[in-house]
Amino acid sequence: MFRSFFLLISLIILFTSCKTVNVLMDSRKEKKVAASSPLDSNFSYNPNYEYKIRKNDKISISVWGQDELSVGSIYGVYNSNEIYGKWLMVDANGKIEIPKIGSYNVLNLTTTQFKDTLQRIVGEWIKNPIVDVKILNKEITLLGELRAPQVHVVDKDRNTLLELVTKSGGFDFYADLKHIKVMRPSGDTVITAILNITQSGDYLSKNIQLYPGDIVIVPSKRNKEFDKRIATIVPFTASVSAFVLLYKLFTTTSK
Repeated sequence: MFRSFFLLISLIILFTSCKTVNVLMDSRKEKKVAASSPLDSNFSYNPNYEYKIRKNDKISISVWGQDELSVGSIYGVYNSNEIYGKWLMVDANGKIEIPKIGSYNVLNLTTTQFKDTLQRIVGEWIKNPIVDVKILNKEITLLGELRAPQVHVVDKDRNTLLELVTKSGGFDFYADLKHIKVMRPSGDTVITAILNITQSGDYLSKNIQLYPGDIVIVPSKRNKEFDKRIATIVPFTASVSAFVLLYKLFTTTSK
């Protein structure tokens, strides 16, 4: 009997001493440094931002009434969008192969610039062409303490943090709203912003614009791991209490 009691006590000590590492929760030291860093100018509000075509982008081209010039056309019935694998992939050199036009460099062009270029080229054959260009893989990723973390495919260029959080079901109970991390590709590097959206003032520096390619990480509060360990310990403490009660009862009746 004493042996069983000792075993239960040992299990309690073991679970209270365990520590789980959460990759979505920064260390206290890292948080302090990051939170004190000023917001990078690349995260400043930009009302004129337009997405620029990148390598490996998937592009659809639609020319009204001209299926032979279209790839993944939004106007056609049979030459239809990405569901059927209809797109042009930007290669490692930034080029795509356009029907009847040939190889064309689209790297770092905005969709507006590319659309205007196509209208000018196609306009040499067709009067007043109606042309549309769409980037099919513009994505923003939200991870961490959200009710529905996911990768969002976005059509528009300018999105906001809270808009995408809403589409992810909102913040979960343990979300650390003081250390939200936003990672943004910038050339060959990645720049990072740490946001505290609980502070008052300067709304645009908290509900920042999110661009295609951004990754948002909502870390956990530090007490999440403590609460999880407590939840694990409770059944064992209940067992110990029951054991102690039975032991007292047994020793009392034995006298």
